[in-house]
Amino acid sequence: MGYHCAADRATHKRGVMAQIPELSGPSVPPATGAAPRRLVVLLHGVGADGNDLIGLAPFYQRAVPDALFVAPNGPEAFDMAPMGYQWFSLQDFQPETRLNGVRAAAPVVNAFIDGLLAQHGLTESDLVLIGFSQGAMVALHVGLRREPSVAGIISHSGMLVGPELLNDEIKVRPPVLLSHGSYDQVLPVHALPAAEEALKDADVPVEAYVRPGLGHGIDPETIGLALGFLGRVFPEATP
Repeated sequence: MGYHCAADRATHKRGVMAQIPELSGPSVPPATGAAPRRLVVLLHGVGADGNDLIGLAPFYQRAVPDALFVAPNGPEAFDMAPMGYQWFSLQDFQPETRLNGVRAAAPVVNAFIDGLLAQHGLTESDLVLIGFSQGAMVALHVGLRREPSVAGIISHSGMLVGPELLNDEIKVRPPVLLSHGSYDQVLPVHALPAAEEALKDADVPVEAYVRPGLGHGIDPETIGLALGFLGRVFPEATP
């Protein structure tokens, strides 16, 4: 398709943007009480909502007191229960379905991030993505393909979708933290070493931790790992 003038291009862009769902969800302002100097976006798991993760913000604020924390609800209503949201359907958990799902969610999340960065005068170097479960799949997919590079990505109990495609599609290499419970019965723990191997093969700096005895969740030790990672990503933000 060709565009004959800048007005045509602008009209097309507005039309595309109008088709992208606008996300919303709870947020926690910087603990400093000042304007945000960092941005942390938390992406929840399937069937949950932003409230499921925003409660972690007071803990993470110990490492980044100058950060705005935002936890958007997924763009779709959860299709296997009357409540909650999803980034994409998981009724069919085949690899192709997961890949199509993260690819469909990516422009929605990117548009949301674009708006927040512009609103607060921040850049990708001020941004960390934190995802849990399905949200971690989306965080890894978006964060490794968004230019310029985000400051870091944290994946809790997640999975790297389409690892065989990463070397061809990766655009940036931010540091990544992976954590996973050894007793996870939702996304088995073998998802962690698979993701770690693919990330290392793509020259992505990665830290990977298996939490003994933990199921599909986040515990105090996991939060401690995230705090350490945030402190290394944003050393100047740590009080």
